[in-house]
Amino acid sequence: MRPEVYAIAAIFALFGALELFRTKLFAKPEQNFDDAMVEIIGSAVLLVATQPLIIISAQFLMGAVAPQWAGGLANIPLIAAIGLFLIFDDMTQYWMHRLSHQIPFLYNLHRAHHNAKYMSIRLVYRNNIFYYLLMPSIWCSGILIYLGLGWVYVGYIIVKMAVIVGAHSDVAWDAPLYKIKWLSPVMWLVERTISTPATHHAHHGRHVEDGVTNYKGNYGNLLFFWDVLFGTAKITRRYPDSYGVENLAPATLGQQLAWPIFPENKTGGYGVKELAAKETATTTG
Repeated sequence: MRPEVYAIAAIFALFGALELFRTKLFAKPEQNFDDAMVEIIGSAVLLVATQPLIIISAQFLMGAVAPQWAGGLANIPLIAAIGLFLIFDDMTQYWMHRLSHQIPFLYNLHRAHHNAKYMSIRLVYRNNIFYYLLMPSIWCSGILIYLGLGWVYVGYIIVKMAVIVGAHSDVAWDAPLYKIKWLSPVMWLVERTISTPATHHAHHGRHVEDGVTNYKGNYGNLLFFWDVLFGTAKITRRYPDSYGVENLAPATLGQQLAWPIFPENKTGGYGVKELAAKETATTTG
């Protein structure tokens, strides 16, 4: 097994243990049976099938199109290699995430991630099973690995997943640090550089009126800097009172996992086309 797999598993285990003993990892507020199924099935499909398939396919396609480029970037400086991953993996994921709240088709694939009415490490991979197939950041990472940067990807993905898992956890690691006055300048820089629980929880907030929720912003994954740079950042150092999507009808298990195979409920249930249109209109209006 690859070393990054062990490291990422340890990160999940650490935050999972914190949630287990402090915030009931398997008994979150307002959760239901479908929540568990979406998280288990969606995560399993991504980790076992989708991500490996994309990485292998990207390298296969590059080998067919440009075999002379194999390993071509292996000797570039470390800082340059990290910069390439930040741009072609993390920044492209920022834009994919942002577009997923603006384009109805993509929103329908991303909607399951926000259907949960709680925050937890359980949400990290919670999405429609087709969503990640369209994510350019994974394809770009596969290409960069083909170009010889696999050695950098190992460290990069460990750091990225540590930030993402920590940002989704409802055991907010940043909360006690905000209370230490002399750390305030440090936290000012941290919260504008990487995603923190406070900034990412705001993206999952249910009610805009709480003064914290920024459902139409705070899209960053590893770097929150992209939100700062592209004007979608909201920083309050507070956390929403509740989570989910306001005033949207519930989705069935099939609709969350495999829309459009399981389309909207014609009898007035999910109404995914209308709901997505409503959400994206709010985003762009």
